[in-house]
Amino acid sequence: LNSVIGPNVKIGSNCNIADNVSIFFANLDENIKIASGTKIGSEGFGFAVDGNKIQKIPQIGRVIIMKNSEIGANCCIDRGSAGDTVIGNNCMLDNLVHIAHNVEIGNNCIIAGQVGIAGSAKIGENVSIGGQVGVNGHIKIGNNVKIAAKSGVISDINDNVTIGGYPSVPIKDWHRNTIFLKKSIKKNEK
Repeated sequence: LNSVIGPNVKIGSNCNIADNVSIFFANLDENIKIASGTKIGSEGFGFAVDGNKIQKIPQIGRVIIMKNSEIGANCCIDRGSAGDTVIGNNCMLDNLVHIAHNVEIGNNCIIAGQVGIAGSAKIGENVSIGGQVGVNGHIKIGNNVKIAAKSGVISDINDNVTIGGYPSVPIKDWHRNTIFLKKSIKKNEK
C-alpha cells in the first residue's frame, strides 16, 4: 500500500515490499524483504564548494541489493554518485539504518538500528555492527569485524577485530580505558 517503484528498478523473484516504500534506480535480487517506510535509491549527499557557492554533485549510480537480504523499517539507502551502492547476500539491516552513496557491504553482515555509514565506506564480509554506530566515509572495514554499539569508526579496521568506543579501538583497550577513567574520577572525588 502506498509504495512507489520508480524508474530504472529491477526486482527479482520472491521479494516482499511492505507499505510506504520508495525504490528508485535499484536492482533487487531474489528473496529480498523491504520493511515499511524505507527509501532506496534516493540521491546521496554529494556537494562541492566553489568559492561561496555550493554545487550539487549529480548522483547517477544505482543501489544493488543481493539475494536473501532484509532491510528494516525506515531505512535510507542512497544511490551511488558514479558507481553503485552495494549490499551483499544475506545481509540484515535493522530499522533506521542509513547507507550513504557508494557504500559497499559484503555478504552476511548484520547492522543494528540507527547505524550511519558515510559515503564510499567499504565493509567486508561477516561484519556485525551494533546500534548507533557511526562509520566515517572512505574507510575500509575488514572481514569478520565486530563493532560495539555507539562506537565511532574513523579509520580503517583490519580483519578479525572487535572494536568499541570513540574513536574506536580494540575492545579490550576500550574496556581498560573506561575502567581507568572511572577509577581516576573516583580518586579525584575524594
